[in-house]
Amino acid sequence: MNVHFEVGHPAHVHLFKHAIWELEARGHETYVTAREKEVTTDLLDAYDIDYRVLSTQADSTPRLILEWALRELKLIRAIRAFGSDVVVSHLSPVAAQAARLTGTPSVTFTDDEVETRSLRRFTVPFTSRICTPACFEMDLGEKHRRYDGYHELAYLHPDRFDPDPSSLRDHGVAVDEPYYVLRFVSWAAHHDVGRSGFSREAKRDLVDYLSERGRVYITSESELPPYFEAYRLPVPPEDIHDLLYYADGYVGDSQTMALEAGLLGTPAVRSNSFVGDDDISMFKELDERGLIVNVADERAAVARVKDIAENPESAAQWDLRRERLLADRVDVTDVVVEETLEAGR
Repeated sequence: MNVHFEVGHPAHVHLFKHAIWELEARGHETYVTAREKEVTTDLLDAYDIDYRVLSTQADSTPRLILEWALRELKLIRAIRAFGSDVVVSHLSPVAAQAARLTGTPSVTFTDDEVETRSLRRFTVPFTSRICTPACFEMDLGEKHRRYDGYHELAYLHPDRFDPDPSSLRDHGVAVDEPYYVLRFVSWAAHHDVGRSGFSREAKRDLVDYLSERGRVYITSESELPPYFEAYRLPVPPEDIHDLLYYADGYVGDSQTMALEAGLLGTPAVRSNSFVGDDDISMFKELDERGLIVNVADERAAVARVKDIAENPESAAQWDLRRERLLADRVDVTDVVVEETLEAGR
């Protein structure tokens, strides 16, 4: 079978990488088309996954519309050239529509109700099936399939992830000494309009406090102010999960990295304007399970960070909660592989 993966974000590389390797090991052909956004192609290179870039992330709404249109035309040609039997993507209107226009089955994965509401009418009518975590609060109709897991368990499930401190040490990270990871996003994506995260003042408060307790490593989508340059993340993007695993804590306004930290058993605090009754379901679920602390108010979030950092039992508590959660969650790579093969038959 010729399996076509469409990736437009670094998180999509992680979501699909093990499925790509698994399908190839079973004798199937894989083909990856990519979008230049942040470190997407850096990760594909690091994992030795062949790909073809179809477009680069646009920097304005008019240019985004043009990018989508040109990307869809290129993707249609790519599907025909590869002879794709099935197209797999993460909530991509471009992929779903191109697959429909070429008569190719498609599988769409999504885990974010906020993003899905904005893109539903451009994606769901065109895809063959749409797969979400069981906790997903929307009903997407007869094509909707649910599984007991989260996207991050496609690559952080214990059957897929084996932490390795060696590369961290090579980049100057002492895993046996206290350190904290901070992640700040740019809030420039189409689904982030009107949203916000930590202010510069709160970021500085976090850095000042945590740097007294250990090393601080910052990863940011936007350019770091001079004050934060000394804390810039020293490891390559493919080592970020090892860094999170050994960290004493994670703090940020990022969505994905908060989930990753919590699922790795690392104390995690997330603060942004998504937090609240209408928050994304998986964040609410992992908050209820004690793996992510979601706080809308940044001052309250900073206070929670201090409480967790000063509690000597925090690490053990998070490890126990992680074990309990994983006992009834699946390896999501298995879901990706089986849904893909079933759709492509």
